[in-house]
Amino acid sequence: MTTVGLLYPGHAAEDDFPRTEILLDTDIRLPLFSTETGEDVYRADALREQGDPDRIAEGVDELRLAGAEALVWASSGGSFGQGWEGAHEQIATLARAAGLPASSTSIGFGHAVRELGARRVAVAAPYPDDVTGLFADFLASAGVEVVAAASGGAGSSAEAGSWGPDEVKRLVREADHPDAEVVLVPDTSLHTTAYIPELEELLGKPVLTANQVTVWEGLRLADRRTWAPTLGTLFASREPVLGRLEPKGIEVRE
Repeated sequence: MTTVGLLYPGHAAEDDFPRTEILLDTDIRLPLFSTETGEDVYRADALREQGDPDRIAEGVDELRLAGAEALVWASSGGSFGQGWEGAHEQIATLARAAGLPASSTSIGFGHAVRELGARRVAVAAPYPDDVTGLFADFLASAGVEVVAAASGGAGSSAEAGSWGPDEVKRLVREADHPDAEVVLVPDTSLHTTAYIPELEELLGKPVLTANQVTVWEGLRLADRRTWAPTLGTLFASREPVLGRLEPKGIEVRE
């Protein structure tokens, strides 16, 4: 059995993770602890507060008792909102507190783009324009070129969590660009796990969504690869395409 512990901000689309367990159909387990979010608003200062290391470490002991071999801070805005250096300091603090390998959704996006052998992406984000810009800046620090972006204008995770497939499909169509090798759909508040292959068929290219990337990043840290094409192109390859992004997720063990 492989167990990846998830620290998830509040409540929005956390039911994507039990669904992912079912689609993986293996001995992989994804126990989740919901952290306090503070003010639920897509605003730079609120995202920084949401990602405070002390706040996200609340569930460490519980996830360790659940047998976690690696931890992922399952938040896009709560990680890229810290900036490149801040996001790496965030997971370094988490890894030291847990004595386990740790990473975050945003850092996972950098690794996942590299896994697919891509460099140029489009971003389909539910956020306001300024928050989408913060994610684009983060990706640039990871060596990923954003050639196009679309913002959905949602004001909070609660609003994004209410979106269905039609809203997400409309956004990815708007974001896509001929030069983009992959389309990224950040925000772990969006329900996407059940229809990633539909998004890829719609665009004719790989699509990386936040909850999909979160699980993949945790399995990467646990040195566990699994083949699950129902979760999209990212899970359809048994061997990595390229090496890990540097600096990678901080891996600290007792």
